[in-house]
Amino acid sequence: MALRVSLLLGSLLLLLLLMLPHTTLSKPSEIKGEKRSLEHPFKFLQNLEGSQKGQTVEGLNELKKYLKKFGYLNYGGNSNDVKLAGHANNDEFDELLESAIKTYQINYKLKATGSLDSQTVKQMMIPRCGVADITTNGTTSMRSGKKKHHQDLHTVSHYKFYRGRPRWPRSKTHFTYSFRSSVALSEAMEEDLRRISEQAFEKWAKPSLFTFEEVDSSSDIVIGFHRLSHGDDDAFDGQGGVTSHAYEPTSGKIHLDADEYWGTSGRPGVMDLESIAVHGIGHVLGLDHSPDQDTVMYPFISPGVTKRRLSDDDILGIRTLYGRF
Repeated sequence: MALRVSLLLGSLLLLLLLMLPHTTLSKPSEIKGEKRSLEHPFKFLQNLEGSQKGQTVEGLNELKKYLKKFGYLNYGGNSNDVKLAGHANNDEFDELLESAIKTYQINYKLKATGSLDSQTVKQMMIPRCGVADITTNGTTSMRSGKKKHHQDLHTVSHYKFYRGRPRWPRSKTHFTYSFRSSVALSEAMEEDLRRISEQAFEKWAKPSLFTFEEVDSSSDIVIGFHRLSHGDDDAFDGQGGVTSHAYEPTSGKIHLDADEYWGTSGRPGVMDLESIAVHGIGHVLGLDHSPDQDTVMYPFISPGVTKRRLSDDDILGIRTLYGRF
């Protein structure tokens, strides 16, 4: 009797283990010969908290690079900025930097002080997508939403499109995707990437009426893990900074930072692979960043957070872009 109870308990324990969410806590292998950055890429921001116009603070040049990367700061935009060009790499808190910080604060609904206050530093340090918030002509993809009218639906929408509204041809309804990484993936990682990508594409399939199919050869969309500089002039920065980036139609590229800890079940301290994949697919279909934190197209996501379901705003955006209601 005791043996039978023991066997029954063992079977129940095994069943419970099998029912637990599948989790991966791993990084792809490193490229031979390259060193991995161990320091948080945005850590420098902590030392700059409280900085304001008129000051010279060591490390402000790094803040300028951060704001330039995401489209907020450009010292060489026109002929009137020639004398300011030398400020791009120094540690002076000038008027242009103050203006860039104010724009950033407005975009993320922070108090527009123009100084690097604690709330701004906190926001800037959250891991994020590498796609810029502002295009090269100074047009922001963020800020407040506008009232949109769709049939009998009256709503304030926040979805954004890239400048010029690039999209795939109207006749294009079936997409192929494949995987190509510049780092070695374990067998388990390859399996997870394929499984999670299929789930992520399915999230976009129903509302968009698109279909997606994995192929081995040339494809419309290519997904892969990469590290640091990887041949696209948009180098990754190590764990904790930029998690991924993707390209507008019709490039079809989704790159994932191999230095992050990637997972599949929302475990604390781990970047959720499906959440990032759903976000990246939105980009390659033509959606830009949204200022609405509840959307999958919001550029920031913290480790342990999952955001896998499209919001009404995400769905409205993709349907508006392709005229499918």
